[in-house]
Amino acid sequence: MHTNQASAPTEPHYPFDALPEAGTSLEVAPGVRWVRMRLPFALDHINLWLLDDGERVVAVDCGYASAETQAAWDAVLAADGRPLERVIVTHHHPDHIGLATWLAARDGASIHMTQGEFLAAQAVWHQLPGYSIVDMLDQFHRHGLHDERHEALATRGNAYRRGAPEIPGRYHRLFDGDELRIGAHTWRIVVGFGHAPEHASLYCAELGVLISGDMLLPRISTNVSVYAATPYDDPLGWFLRSLRELCNIPDDTLVLPSHGKPFKGIRSRVDQLVAHHRERCEVLLAACDTPRTAAELLPTLFPRPLDTHQVMFAMGEAIAHLNHLESQGMLARQVDADGLIRFTPCR
Repeated sequence: MHTNQASAPTEPHYPFDALPEAGTSLEVAPGVRWVRMRLPFALDHINLWLLDDGERVVAVDCGYASAETQAAWDAVLAADGRPLERVIVTHHHPDHIGLATWLAARDGASIHMTQGEFLAAQAVWHQLPGYSIVDMLDQFHRHGLHDERHEALATRGNAYRRGAPEIPGRYHRLFDGDELRIGAHTWRIVVGFGHAPEHASLYCAELGVLISGDMLLPRISTNVSVYAATPYDDPLGWFLRSLRELCNIPDDTLVLPSHGKPFKGIRSRVDQLVAHHRERCEVLLAACDTPRTAAELLPTLFPRPLDTHQVMFAMGEAIAHLNHLESQGMLARQVDADGLIRFTPCR
């Protein structure tokens, strides 16, 4: 599973006890500063990053659109005193891209992201076929969600636009393996899959730093969901392969995640996540002793109460695990006359 590593993996540990205060930044490596913004969800914060670029600075991710987040950015950038040169977006989710257009417009900064994320943002924002609320709800309905939780999602509307009221109309395209010179250092783009179409992490070998975005988080498992546009995909399989690729990065690298504290111990954290998803698949496989829908299996995967926002992610996650088991030849999909999808073990 792991390559280019001779020693045993180091247990994840956290070099920084303090958190950056609102509207401030905290240096975590030479020329790399940590900014922390609030989110209006159960996951109540996001980490953003400022990179020194000589006479200017580069922002990595932008935060969820709100007056509070804008005021925090104003304070951070005023304290720095330098204009923004570039805005790099790891992926299209609203807590990452939400203020990209606003932030870039402050100083005429350029916006950089992968094509998959640019197009996904356009598809969700404009509610294109396969990425619309209607199509998502239809997918959930076919997977057994047809109760008050389904109705709550329907009445919520397009929550994406609330977090990202304006998305970029043009951008500089990033590819896997691209090298960006930012100030005195070179950052390599590492594209990962499963959480988003073409998630871009940034790795600097000189500094021993990986800006992992949502691909590698220290305390929680990244959401992996199936889009209505690609109902048979195996994003969990892609995500697990992407995690294993991260193990080619030195284990003592400082990982800067989008949620939680910076940490070290890549291989151990990857092992934990692989084991977590393996255990979730085993639990689902055992629960499918009789044909089950994804909605029927939500309490199996998520025994705690879920709010409407969490139900959306939970359904996507359940379908992703079931699709993965199907791709592994362990579950078979059954579709009844009404189009309802159930999964049963392969015999």
